[in-house]
Amino acid sequence: MKKIYTLSAVLAAFALQAQFTVTIQTPADFKDKDAILYTLNGSKDIIVTKEQSKNNTWTFKYPSNYMGMMKVYFPGSNNTVSFISENKNVNFKLDIQNNKVKDVIYLDDANNLMSKQQEGSQKKELILPALAQIKEYYKDNTDFGKALKTEIDRLSGNSGSIDAAQHPFIAYYNTNYSKFLSNTQDSTKKVSQEEIINFLDKSGDMLESSSLLRPVLVAYLNSGGNTNVTKSVDALLDRLKVETPRGQTVLSELIDIFDVYQMDEYKSKYLSLAKNLKCTITDRLASTLKSNANIEMGAAFPNYKFQSPVNTTAKSLYDVKADKKVIIFWSSTCSHCESELPKLLEKYNDLKSKNIQIVGLSLDVDKDSYAKKIAAFPWVNDSELRGWNSSYTDTYNIHATPTYFILDANNKIISKPDHVGDVLEYFKLK
Repeated sequence: MKKIYTLSAVLAAFALQAQFTVTIQTPADFKDKDAILYTLNGSKDIIVTKEQSKNNTWTFKYPSNYMGMMKVYFPGSNNTVSFISENKNVNFKLDIQNNKVKDVIYLDDANNLMSKQQEGSQKKELILPALAQIKEYYKDNTDFGKALKTEIDRLSGNSGSIDAAQHPFIAYYNTNYSKFLSNTQDSTKKVSQEEIINFLDKSGDMLESSSLLRPVLVAYLNSGGNTNVTKSVDALLDRLKVETPRGQTVLSELIDIFDVYQMDEYKSKYLSLAKNLKCTITDRLASTLKSNANIEMGAAFPNYKFQSPVNTTAKSLYDVKADKKVIIFWSSTCSHCESELPKLLEKYNDLKSKNIQIVGLSLDVDKDSYAKKIAAFPWVNDSELRGWNSSYTDTYNIHATPTYFILDANNKIISKPDHVGDVLEYFKLK
């Protein structure tokens, strides 16, 4: 009995040690009450928990080990703040102006260090080349020339190695970013495909939480060239094994990459591979399969409950009755939307006469910009005003705006036009 008690005490102590908190402080005039904490899996944000403020302070408790990128999202004001966890308490203050985050003051060692390093890296990448050019026009013995040399030497120098024992995630991130991503333009420093495969195969759990996975995969595909995509992907998946969690995360990321870059042939090939897997499917890959299944031709378009719809009394997408519906995912800040939607507006009366309804779901964040735009659009409009944090981006697998779907009277997908011209051609209005 004594041994059992001792073991329980050890496990309890370990659980307490593994737990850390994220504490966020804001000024009294910040209006948001709710905040949502996320971790990262590849390029997907994973909701951890939602908390309400107490005296303009949010405290999130994380119950297990986690090293990697995190973010907190304030849905009321659409503010997002990114930070890192090294499995230790995180603490920062927000400087707020007009209910928007103006600055972040990191109070814990890890985030303070990471913030300074990121700032230094940006200056080195963006400012150093310009200073080197300016230096040619000033002599070293002038006051400005001396100041230039001092700043160039400072930015050119090594920012200092990171103690991996003290800051394991920062060391991991810096080392692998420098090796696989920062030298992609220098042919003498480019890594081979085999080196990238070894990294993706042997890297620990911090790979998924580091934000490095997708850009490294894009670099890997680019290194193989456009004519060797299948060969490159097959070699990678053969090493990782799609039955493993890492293999399935990489497969999911690749499917999304092919979707974003409209590489339809490859997306179809590897989506079929994922569908036909006989092993246990991870949540990450299951999410990709579900969002793609939602928008297959002939599939019932998932219903969506409107938030603040205009030009309709309908409560949801399914409540909008028509022989056919055109669904548009768009944004007031999207240049392609700016050129395409007016063409749809020109034919709106013709579409309406055929009992065809248009439903616009916006990925806007600015309420005034959104309201100004929809004033000219007579069709059904709605928005969560959460941008790419909108709930429907995952549901309908949206990677770009504008994105169009045509539904029949039973809300089944009968066409997925690429452009507004394809929409008008479908209805013989072009």
